Amino acid sequence: MELRHLSGFVAVAEELHFGRAAERLHMAQSPLSQQIRLLERDLGVRLFDRTTRSVRLTAAGKALLEPARHLLAEASAVRRAVQVAHLGEVGRVTLGFAGASSYSALPVLTRAITSELPGIELVLEGQTYAGEALGRIADGTLDLGFVALPVRRGISARVVRMERLLLALPDSHRLAERDEVAVAELAQEPFVTFPLSRGSAVREATVQACHEAGFAPRIAQEAPDSYNLLALVGAGVGVAVVVESARHIHLEHVVFRPLAGEEVPVLPIALGWRSGDRSAALAAVLRIAERVLPTPAEAGGEGSQRR
Repeated sequence: MELRHLSGFVAVAEELHFGRAAERLHMAQSPLSQQIRLLERDLGVRLFDRTTRSVRLTAAGKALLEPARHLLAEASAVRRAVQVAHLGEVGRVTLGFAGASSYSALPVLTRAITSELPGIELVLEGQTYAGEALGRIADGTLDLGFVALPVRRGISARVVRMERLLLALPDSHRLAERDEVAVAELAQEPFVTFPLSRGSAVREATVQACHEAGFAPRIAQEAPDSYNLLALVGAGVGVAVVVESARHIHLEHVVFRPLAGEEVPVLPIALGWRSGDRSAALAAVLRIAERVLPTPAEAGGEGSQRR
């Protein structure tokens, strides 16, 4: 019993017409009829009742149809498994992420990998901020992560988003009615930020913007993720500087306002990985990422970094 004979049998059984089945298989009708005869001889049964006007499955043919479909599906799965192994499209890739930027980019990437690289297990590790991700990529406990630029030696990175910083504040705040807010106007405000110990690029950008405006921000409370940070803002604990992607998180009593001035920081968000990593699985993921998360034009010459 050969797989091509089973494939021919299934085509005829589904079409109940040798001519249409042959067209479906891109072959002539005579070789297809020969395949069916060889299969019937091998099994010792007649699979079809054939007349000049009709083709019908016999009881034996009906009994063979579902097992034949199953065998062909299994054979296809085996073929695909061998092909993806040959191409390196099997394995395990760990990806670290945190913050609103990665929340926006992550579903696009994971859906494409799941669809196109079924042999790769993508392990997602949340609350892995940019600074922490760089350290873990360097020590090998992460394969890939969302990081900020510049990267350290031994890390390669490619920008996938450019994030303008915004101000999040309670809707009852005195500045909530403004069209935009200057950073200097926040000198007396309590701030809610991401943890200092986790290496958040947004927190670093917040501190830098405040220092450039002539003051050090007063941190009232830290939050482990974007949702909790905005919940604290809505509760009136403080204001927060966030990336533009945070607008997609809808919470009551929180409003977003642009920061005034032409020098408002724009934060490049990049995917980072170990330079020289020879993992075929990682290379396959990076190829998908380059297509579904292309480098924005505004990233300019900083679109890719290799150290």
